[in-house]
Amino acid sequence: MQRDAPRVAMVAGETSGDLLASLLMGGMQARWPAMRSMGIGGPRMVAGGFEAWWPCDKLAVHGFNLELLRRFREIWTIRQRLGDRLLADRPDVFVGVDAPDFNLGLEARLKTQGIKTVHFVSPSIWAWRGGRIHKIHRSVDHMLCLFPFEPALYHDHGIDATFVGHPLADTIPLEVPRTAARQALGLAPDAQVVAVLPGSRRGEIRFIAPAFLEAVALLARERPALRFVLPVAPGLRPMIEPLVRAHAPNAPILLTDGRSHEALAACDVTLIASGTATLEAALFKRPMVIAYKLSALSWPIMKRMGYLPWVGLPNILLREFVVPERLQDDANPRQLADDVLAWLDDPGRCASVARRFDALHQTLRCDTARMASDAIAKVIGG
Repeated sequence: MQRDAPRVAMVAGETSGDLLASLLMGGMQARWPAMRSMGIGGPRMVAGGFEAWWPCDKLAVHGFNLELLRRFREIWTIRQRLGDRLLADRPDVFVGVDAPDFNLGLEARLKTQGIKTVHFVSPSIWAWRGGRIHKIHRSVDHMLCLFPFEPALYHDHGIDATFVGHPLADTIPLEVPRTAARQALGLAPDAQVVAVLPGSRRGEIRFIAPAFLEAVALLARERPALRFVLPVAPGLRPMIEPLVRAHAPNAPILLTDGRSHEALAACDVTLIASGTATLEAALFKRPMVIAYKLSALSWPIMKRMGYLPWVGLPNILLREFVVPERLQDDANPRQLADDVLAWLDDPGRCASVARRFDALHQTLRCDTARMASDAIAKVIGG
């Protein structure tokens, strides 16, 4: 085996996994310029030279619902076919990027057959479904952790783990390029701007976007000078545009194809769906209103599984309700609009949360790509 040209199989699920995996690939390519990578990935990974046997959006499912039941056979078949292919043409290491429900089972199969397995992004065992630690022990040779408190949880169960920081903390500048972002988006320097991020998956957009857009309609009526920017994930414009026409037809909303980082840099406050994007907003030092809605079937299941009082990553990492979270029935248009206005009308509170987020940014900024590549090199002996 050529350690200067390892073959790395990877699986990334959804838009956030594609972003994280592409950043990890950059670190591995810096260490091993001739590295080959293949498996399941998205457009950012493909742009970096990844050979995508299936696109990552094949794995995108929202909550515990009929969509999951309908797609279970398709996703299970993909996992079986991918596992067969990897066992027939053995890579030097398999790196599962997030998507634990898909990746852990695949990793267990590969590990049993002697293929080294690394998982990048610890499942949130500290927040819910802590029993997965036993499955992780069977599945993973090494866990790459984004947050500093996580490795100790794995070491206590005999699992090798390394804190590598968060790659977004390296990518997002410490000083927010607000002026440049506004110029790039055509927004006035003195405008009050609200970034609206209802998610990147069809399922979550279906549940969350109507409430977000109705909140935007309220804000536009009550504060006509406000401007709104809504970044649209790839392929979702045909879904978003009818929702905008139905729920906020007269609001001044700028729809952008992607460009979520520019939207977050440019805005004064963001109305945002719970998920990785909330950490991105924190790294841009933006005050936010976090919201999430699930189907009537999924919500009770998710609620019973939780251990922590918070769902948003900024609040989890800072161990308090630094920003408001509105879940399920509380994520209604009037409440969301009032929360946005509360930020806009309190510059001192905005400055205070920006200082908290700056300290968090410093903690997570660790040259993640290099540290993760170093850990992977130790796993494969390269």
